[in-house]
Amino acid sequence: MKSLYIKNSLKLVGIASAIMLGTASCSDLLKETVVSSISNDYIATTPGFVAATNAAYTPLRSFYATERGLTMSEYGTDIYSAGADGSFKGFHFYDSQLTSSVSILAELWDETYKGINTINAVIDRAPAVTGITDAVKATRVAEMKYLRAHYYFILVQQFGPLDLRLKETTGPTKAATRASEQAVYKQIETDLKEAIAVLPAVKAAGDYGRATKPAAENLLAKVYLTRASSKFAEATDYANAATLCNSVIANYGFALLPDFASVFDQANQINNEVIFAVQYTSDPLTNGFVDNQGNKLHLYFGMQYDVQPGMQRDVINGRPFKRLKPTPYLLNTVFAERVNDTRYNKTFKDTWLSNKPGTYNTTFDGSKATVTYKAGDTTIFIPGYEMTLAERAAKKYQVLVPSLYNYALFPTLKKFFDPLRPDMTYENGSRDYFVHRLADTYLMLAEAQFKLGKQTESVAAINAVRVRAAAKGKEDAMKVTSVDMNLIMEERARELAGEQTRWMDLKRWNNLVERVKLYNTDAAVGVRDIHYVRPIPQKQVDLSENGGFPQNSGY
Repeated sequence: MKSLYIKNSLKLVGIASAIMLGTASCSDLLKETVVSSISNDYIATTPGFVAATNAAYTPLRSFYATERGLTMSEYGTDIYSAGADGSFKGFHFYDSQLTSSVSILAELWDETYKGINTINAVIDRAPAVTGITDAVKATRVAEMKYLRAHYYFILVQQFGPLDLRLKETTGPTKAATRASEQAVYKQIETDLKEAIAVLPAVKAAGDYGRATKPAAENLLAKVYLTRASSKFAEATDYANAATLCNSVIANYGFALLPDFASVFDQANQINNEVIFAVQYTSDPLTNGFVDNQGNKLHLYFGMQYDVQPGMQRDVINGRPFKRLKPTPYLLNTVFAERVNDTRYNKTFKDTWLSNKPGTYNTTFDGSKATVTYKAGDTTIFIPGYEMTLAERAAKKYQVLVPSLYNYALFPTLKKFFDPLRPDMTYENGSRDYFVHRLADTYLMLAEAQFKLGKQTESVAAINAVRVRAAAKGKEDAMKVTSVDMNLIMEERARELAGEQTRWMDLKRWNNLVERVKLYNTDAAVGVRDIHYVRPIPQKQVDLSENGGFPQNSGY
């Protein structure tokens, strides 16, 4: 059951924001309604306040589980390089294609600031709203502060110094100035502390999808962990991050699922490991944002299986957009252990079964052959290691070994497969996106404790994740006795590959350039220190009066 779908749209005159609003459950979706020319005082009414608070969640869908968000979080890292296709390869190559005019930069900027302005309007108008209890109003305002902090955290990591707006903008303005990153982080901290003090510990019935106290604690932990490695770090950042992670782990009933693969079971999306999720649905109108999109992560990690002998495109195997190809470092170093650790086999698809029976002339391994496939026969197998030519020749199907990987054929991430799509061409998946999940919390705790010099605590935290990933009977073999940053970096890649974290992780560790040069041959030539931030959307620079919003250096 899902209950916080944001659907209807409302235009508030004088507010620089198209607000998407509405609530729905699986059995009670609201009809699409566009209402225009309404006074901006509408937010101070009961229905307007409810609509606006729900609308404030919509910009989450402009970043999470979208091509723009994935481009700005996994492209051009040490674990993913460029596949054959894609419109935003500048983010992979760090070349002349990465400019201030790239569309997804402006889209993220605009949608997120619209959300911030909606939030500011809700907070400003809340005292005047009647017909809602003070307790409910206080909770909704706390949700708004969580969301405002969330949006500013996305923006400050991507763009650096920002226009820090904390009051509603009620008319057109060209006034914009760049507040320091330190000031932005301080406001994020303030918002989250105030949210934590008010938000409920658990979701009320029918409120799955709303922010809660543990969601705010988890986000603040990541904020502290990120600030701790910055030039404006505060002495207590690592300790505060550890305290918050321990609270999330201990106080709210969350638990790691026994099986890593079950975390991504689409039939079990509301589970004890998920702290906060962005919701999607099979109804395209409900999902909102510019192109009425759903969760599209199922599209971008797939290899071109559908033109191989015995295969054609289908719903189960997905649409192979070939955007991201795993680096050799990810496959051969991060996932080198495959006996004790189950995550390689549960992260990547290794076998394709024929859905197009017939006889085919092939040139597997450079030699001509004729093969016949019946429905369900193995057609492609990816062993994950360099199987000998003699071993491959004995197989009646294509064996794709590492030396044969290319920009179109490579191990396919299967975490985000969406078999519930209505047909094989449908792009808008209905899978929820997990923003905060408990395994990440344990790994943040391990990092914070390591930085504090607390090896025992760091080992315990990282082992919780490693033991969950163990093959049956191999739990002790998965345990480590010491932690260093190399282990933390690899463990986060093993656990969170593809989950829109890696670019921000590398930025936090201040080793984006170093690791891209080491492990990503596509990006090694182009990446430079300027790439620790993205270019500011050019229209923001051009429209800001008196040069108040200068472009980031180097762009």
